[in-house]
Amino acid sequence: MKKFLKTISLMLAFMLVAGVLAACNSESSGGGSSSSKVSVGIVLPTKDEPRWVQDEQRFKDALSGSEYTTEILFSQGSSAKEKENVETLLNKGIEVLIISPQDGDAAAAAVEAAKKDGVTVIAYDRLITNTDAVDYYVTFDSLAVGAAQGQYLIDSAEGSNVPLYLYAGAASDNNAFLFFEGAWSVLQPKIADGTFTIANSSEAEKLKDKEELTRDEMSKILGQVTTNWDPNEAKNKAQTHLTAVGADMKGDVAILAPNDGTARSIADVFSSDGEVTSFVVTGQDAEKASIQYVIDGKQSMTVFKDVRTLVTDAMGMAVDILDGKTPETTGSYDNGEVEVKAKQTDVIVVDEENVKSELIDSGYYEASEFTGL
Repeated sequence: MKKFLKTISLMLAFMLVAGVLAACNSESSGGGSSSSKVSVGIVLPTKDEPRWVQDEQRFKDALSGSEYTTEILFSQGSSAKEKENVETLLNKGIEVLIISPQDGDAAAAAVEAAKKDGVTVIAYDRLITNTDAVDYYVTFDSLAVGAAQGQYLIDSAEGSNVPLYLYAGAASDNNAFLFFEGAWSVLQPKIADGTFTIANSSEAEKLKDKEELTRDEMSKILGQVTTNWDPNEAKNKAQTHLTAVGADMKGDVAILAPNDGTARSIADVFSSDGEVTSFVVTGQDAEKASIQYVIDGKQSMTVFKDVRTLVTDAMGMAVDILDGKTPETTGSYDNGEVEVKAKQTDVIVVDEENVKSELIDSGYYEASEFTGL
């Protein structure tokens, strides 16, 4: 009996020592062993927009079957959470960080911490500004997006003095400026010649004869027409604008909406105003809800940015870096501190005429996901 108890005691002691050693090893590894090390860390802005949820799955698919691993975290509209997410990924030993910033300026601190750890930083879809800690930028041609939106309004305009309602994304997002700059580049001549009359921005009205705007001038306009990428804010702003104008600023109108979420909200407001007889409204991202709006004639167009290609470009760049290769780039962007090498992806205008060929026949969406096709 004594021999049996001694054996049991020795087994318990061995198990206790093993447990202590395992705990020590776990603590010294910073929360993970070498087998759980993450190769590519990805930080996206929010789970509240369909676009970013779609990106999450596509990023996961892009590395399936690869020797490399990834972890994806969402910042939920908070720059503080974004920085915390980057720190979490750094503790997991990432070698490449792909990040779409909530706020381009605020994200500088997070990526600078990554650079100090020797991590290569890829800005994804949104540029991180005023820091030299960004190595690459994968993006759609944001100027081309805005220009496509503006040109669609021009092509749809009939007569003169068409009321033009301007809306923009968040002033904290460099892309919002690029989209607006692209749109202004084609709209301004048509504002100056009287095709359009600006309905909702006194700052834009002051500058209607100026072809190129400075950043400060655009900031003043965005201060009046920003939606902050928030559909509710877009709805409230559209309601305020329609309440403030007279009948001469209604009738057949043109609306520059920055993306699909805001486009739907703005369209709903304008369609409910009895003095608005018709409207043309832009969008971007080809969200499912907006594609149904396009099919139903509630939204005029969307700029299709094939996220499959953007994700493929970003992950291809990350894998090149992990493999010790130099990624291919097609241009560069000034982020206020350095010229960031970039790879650009083309965009496509989608409306009722080509929605099936571009989005269904290409396999981006299934026809069964929509009605009226």
